[in-house]
Amino acid sequence: MDNNFSFLDELFIPGLIIISQILAVIMPVLLSVAFLVYAERKILALIQLRRGPNIVGPFGILQSFADALKLLTKENIIPSGSSKFVFLLAPIITMVLSLAGWAVIPFAPNWVIADINVGIMYLFAVSSLGVYGIIMAGWASNSQYPFLGALRSAAQMVSYEVSIGFVIITVLLCVGSLNLTKIVEAQQTVWFAIPLLPMFVVFFISALAETNRLPFDLPEDESTLVAGFFTEYSSASFVLFFLGEYASMILMSSMTVILFMGGWLPPFDIFPLNAIPGVIWFVIKIIFILFLFIWVRGTFPRYRYDQLMRLGWKIFLPLSLLWVVLTAGFLIAFDMVPNSL
Repeated sequence: MDNNFSFLDELFIPGLIIISQILAVIMPVLLSVAFLVYAERKILALIQLRRGPNIVGPFGILQSFADALKLLTKENIIPSGSSKFVFLLAPIITMVLSLAGWAVIPFAPNWVIADINVGIMYLFAVSSLGVYGIIMAGWASNSQYPFLGALRSAAQMVSYEVSIGFVIITVLLCVGSLNLTKIVEAQQTVWFAIPLLPMFVVFFISALAETNRLPFDLPEDESTLVAGFFTEYSSASFVLFFLGEYASMILMSSMTVILFMGGWLPPFDIFPLNAIPGVIWFVIKIIFILFLFIWVRGTFPRYRYDQLMRLGWKIFLPLSLLWVVLTAGFLIAFDMVPNSL
């Protein structure tokens, strides 16, 4: 009898709590992907003086669900010359990695699944691993266009990872901790987007390149590569890639909010603003960054590949390195180095 109780107390109940926490995070993320696709189509329509989705549901709000249902009912075609196992594994890896990052994201004080001390390094590692799903998809398709798209993606993501790394270092110098909750709490006096404005801009543009969004969507360049690395994908596999891409967008937006925009903190610590729950501020800020993602897509033309590489290696890398040195020098000169460093 005691053994049964110890099993319940030590394994079953804690396991049930963890699963419910994971579902409480993943379900809203997947739901917000559907509404993000709808919002993107509506905003692009307004930019281009069109109406956008307006048939399925009130104001076309159910269009994303109709599209998902249509894709899931289609036949999943696997190319005869492809490596079937790797071909089917690639979208799963992309999707799982884009959701795994949410484990360490703090939505409000104590609202986090795993409050680990190396949260920012975990996020950096997860976002870096995302390129593997794309490389696997390109190689396993056994076709020229996906392979070219995968090669482009690998080169692009590696190029911008470096500058993202240096941007994160500048933030860490100001905080003295790798814990995401501590990073947010360090911004109670001023958001890091103000003193570290150039790094905020570099991080946002690098996030566009990291998530393969316009003007850096070279891996899925329709005009030259048909659909890039997912040319051969259909049905549920295509849906997983699609979900993965948009979930990564939301994850990178939440990273931007945590590192530079004070996470769940209000803009000013005064009565009407600080009465609003922190999680609502967090969501509002993510929506703002996502709007910038969509705005950039509707405004700028696609970069040429050599321009993309030049921006990453010749502009962002030296700028972020210089800013690391300037930040460290400033903190030492004015005796503002965090105690934990």
